[in-house]
Amino acid sequence: MKKWKISFALLCIPLLLFFVFLFFFPYKQVIAFTYEDQAQLLAYLSLEKDKTFQIQYTHSIHLSDVIESYRISDEEIIQTELAYEDFAVGMPSNAEGDEVFEEIAGTYYIKNMNRSFPFFDLRIGQVRANHRLIYQNNTFTLSHYLKPGIWVRISPKKITLWQQLKGVNMNG
Repeated sequence: MKKWKISFALLCIPLLLFFVFLFFFPYKQVIAFTYEDQAQLLAYLSLEKDKTFQIQYTHSIHLSDVIESYRISDEEIIQTELAYEDFAVGMPSNAEGDEVFEEIAGTYYIKNMNRSFPFFDLRIGQVRANHRLIYQNNTFTLSHYLKPGIWVRISPKKITLWQQLKGVNMNG
């Protein structure tokens, strides 16, 4: 009987360690929304093979939509394009370096951007901005997942199963 208990314990301990490892090992690539400059995960969007997304919002002064396009590369977010309709306060009037400035059907584009960031911060609009994340032809209104008015940090991350259970999965 004693040998059976020892054998059972020797079998259970590695299995338990294996499951703990699976539960706390970061493996799932996401766009993470954390509270301010803390690591507390508020919400996330799981990334499939497509590592590109857009942030769309209504500019607070000229009240037209702005679309910022991004892609995820390893541990960075790279801005690839900017589209807007008005040269108002806060909007660029030309491209820089190897970027290309175009006007197509009343919309201004800065293309061929290659601006990389480990993260970027965003205050979720309370009134007009209506921030939306667009991924694989799906639009996610950020104020549905995050409290309007808060400042969030958006970054690429690999998260654990435990973090998935604690955070808000925007994919559904």
